[in-house]
Amino acid sequence: MSLSRIQSLRLAAVLEDCSDQLDIVGHTLTVKINRERGSRSSAAAREKARLTKLRRDCQYISQKISTLHLELQEKQSFSSLQQAVEEEGQKKRKAENMREAERELEQRKQTVQRQQEELQQKMETLEDMFRLAKDLEHQLNEQSSKIANEKKTAEKTAELKLQQIQREAGQTEKLLEVGPALLQKQLKQETRVHEESKKFLQNQHGELQEQLQQWQQRTTQMLQEKKQQLNNVCCKRTVKLDRLTEMRRKFREMEQVVMEDREEQEILRQQQAEARAATKLQAWWRGCMVRRGLGSFKKAEEVKKGKKKKEVKKKKKK
Repeated sequence: MSLSRIQSLRLAAVLEDCSDQLDIVGHTLTVKINRERGSRSSAAAREKARLTKLRRDCQYISQKISTLHLELQEKQSFSSLQQAVEEEGQKKRKAENMREAERELEQRKQTVQRQQEELQQKMETLEDMFRLAKDLEHQLNEQSSKIANEKKTAEKTAELKLQQIQREAGQTEKLLEVGPALLQKQLKQETRVHEESKKFLQNQHGELQEQLQQWQQRTTQMLQEKKQQLNNVCCKRTVKLDRLTEMRRKFREMEQVVMEDREEQEILRQQQAEARAATKLQAWWRGCMVRRGLGSFKKAEEVKKGKKKKEVKKKKKK
């Protein structure tokens, strides 16, 4: 949308006045900020931050007014104002997107921390299970050694009884020399006792063998179960460690993306600040030239007077 020459000049004059007032406000804010530097309280720090933000806003508005002033003088339009509004809208949307991304990143960080805590708890549980497995293995070894000791004790007992029977048999042979009838009677008793002892020892030996087999089977089964549990625990631990490594890698990537974006934003802010400073300097210089009527901004009356003087001089020469 284009304006007439008179309308553009009127708007330019109003904008120039607004620019001067903003310069005065910015200077006032700078003085207040310098006063607040000496105090170290939290309230003073907040006030200083607020004044700094106001000064930046004044500088930004002054820059946009200077751009609009120049456009009104040259093109009699105000498209830069519409463009500035659109840029502000885009900046707000971009800032909102950045805040949303930061919130999402923070949520992901919290999720990763919770998962790390859960993984730590599971690791502690796995360590407890490892200790329990070691204790069970130790108990199993003790039971195996106990069974072996019982077996040795039973074998020694059987040997002792056999030796006793052999001694009794020797005594029986000696008694045979004393009296055949008495010896036969005692021999029968000793034979019966020997057979009963032999049967008892055989039964005892069979029971011990069965008990030993049962203990061996039970021990083998318990060993297999504990080995299976240990393998399952090792597999789960490996899977959890892989997941933790992957989550740490993703977290580092997201953190790197955020840092790169912050660096780009900082570079962009510096460039915009430099551009604002250059534009303001140009607008100030142009305003000085316009107000003082220098260069191409000389007033029309002065130009006419100069032409009239030249014509008068030419007539006099003639």
